[in-house]
Amino acid sequence: MSAPIRVVGSYLSPFVRKVLACLDLKGLAYEIDPIPPFFGDDRFTQLSPLRRVPVLIDDRMALADSSVIAQYLEDRRPQPALFPADVADRARARWFEEYADTRIAEVLVWGIFRKAVLEPGIFGMKRDVEGIERIVRDELLGVLDYLEACLPRAGFLFDVPGVADLSLAVSFRNLGFARQRVDAKRWPSTAAYVDRVLGLPCLTKLRPYEELLMRTPVAKQRAALAAIGAPLTADTIGGDAPRPGAMRS
Repeated sequence: MSAPIRVVGSYLSPFVRKVLACLDLKGLAYEIDPIPPFFGDDRFTQLSPLRRVPVLIDDRMALADSSVIAQYLEDRRPQPALFPADVADRARARWFEEYADTRIAEVLVWGIFRKAVLEPGIFGMKRDVEGIERIVRDELLGVLDYLEACLPRAGFLFDVPGVADLSLAVSFRNLGFARQRVDAKRWPSTAAYVDRVLGLPCLTKLRPYEELLMRTPVAKQRAALAAIGAPLTADTIGGDAPRPGAMRS
């Protein structure tokens, strides 16, 4: 991987956030084409037929789907490892990644964050307060109960932070953007764990870009990111209007 890797997708996507953190942990340089959610053009559809982000492009291929990308990075550069060495631990890590990419993302991202941020900001829809409250009441509580029973009281899932930890935590950043937070009294292990993972340098260094995007209109986002030194690609495959794709990555 001699040339910088290219990543397509917004800093606000938890799946992009996960891949950027993996690249950072691996010590791999990258450039980012931070297209807003749903704004990829026809070239983007060719790279990602489901119109999901992230897309990773390197010297050998283009890949969509954050889990596939994480495994590819691990295979091409095994050290430092993103997965534990023990076969049972690796299987457990993959389960947590799957649970995060499906159920957690379904509730936190495609449920709460979509209704609170994406639909008003991208499609001009009214913020669905009742819908958000329903998801919190009927779905989020079950997710948090499950995590509380599984997560460690201290440290990370395995010896060092890896893909499983990143996968479980990154969507909680979006939950915060939707003005929701884990109740530390009811779910103390989960709240502390999420804070530990989101406090890793590979994730905290992304915060200035995320926070900038949250307060910047879509049309001005790329220029605003360039002004604060984001590692942008020279060109973009972003389009002029949103075109929804499949809901998960």
